[in-house]
Amino acid sequence: MITARMKTATLLGAILGVICIFGAGFRLGFAGNWIMLIALWYNRLLMGIVIGLASNNKRRIALLRGAILGLLVSLAYFLTTEFGDPVSFGAGIIYGIIIDYLASRHQWVAKKFTEKFAAK
Repeated sequence: MITARMKTATLLGAILGVICIFGAGFRLGFAGNWIMLIALWYNRLLMGIVIGLASNNKRRIALLRGAILGLLVSLAYFLTTEFGDPVSFGAGIIYGIIIDYLASRHQWVAKKFTEKFAAK
């Protein structure tokens, strides 16, 4: 079952993935790096899904759990770049914390987003 937490975390992962594309694109260049940038966005989307699957909504552990899950998911991307993008790896840990904290605290975001766009 897709919960409000999972919707919120996935939406946050997709949004933070776009931010990551711009950050990495300006840092490494957009030309010739499209596959890497798409992989980076997809990594953040998967991070949101993985964090959304964590069913415990306690905010006390959200920071630690988000950091651990962000590290684990970002490590897959970091290994495929042959340790060539440590900034994105570090950002993945921070994004994991952001996604888990906001998904634990603001599950109503997905509900409002779905109501707004599903009604049209």
